[in-house]
Amino acid sequence: MSTAPTAADWAHEAEALRQRLAAGRGVGVATPAEAAGRSGLELLQAMLRGELPFSHIGETMDFLLMEVAPGRAVFQGVPQQKHLNPMGTVHGGWYATLLDSALGCAVHTTMPVGRAYTTAELSVNLVRGAVPGREPLRAIGQVIHAGRQLATAEGRIVDAAGKVYAHATTTCLVFERPAA
Repeated sequence: MSTAPTAADWAHEAEALRQRLAAGRGVGVATPAEAAGRSGLELLQAMLRGELPFSHIGETMDFLLMEVAPGRAVFQGVPQQKHLNPMGTVHGGWYATLLDSALGCAVHTTMPVGRAYTTAELSVNLVRGAVPGREPLRAIGQVIHAGRQLATAEGRIVDAAGKVYAHATTTCLVFERPAA
């Protein structure tokens, strides 16, 4: 009988992934040549293996891509003091950025070679306040529809116990990737 993961399990997973990524390409952006001939899922899997650089936004906002599968992406982060608004609570932009990343990467996993997307609409609902520095939170994005011109996805930010902190939906425009 398996037990549910704990916040400590999530923190250990993230630390192991950070070490693997640090030993790989580090922070940056894949070149057009590195991206050529790869589907969206293949690009994200290469990032997780450390073969391609991982995004600067994760360092800025203290979160990280944890896993991908077709139509799904999971990010994890812990809000910090630097993410507080003037009222002393975690800024809504932290939740929105974490969710936009999970939803967008879930859509990205459905992109065939030569196709790309951009977020056209993002709707976020905050339902519980996070405490800075306390425990890891995960944004889990799942594609609802991936078409030739539009893709939609939904996601939630949850803690290890399954409590929901925020939820969101997105609509993305899908297009041919411009030639490098």
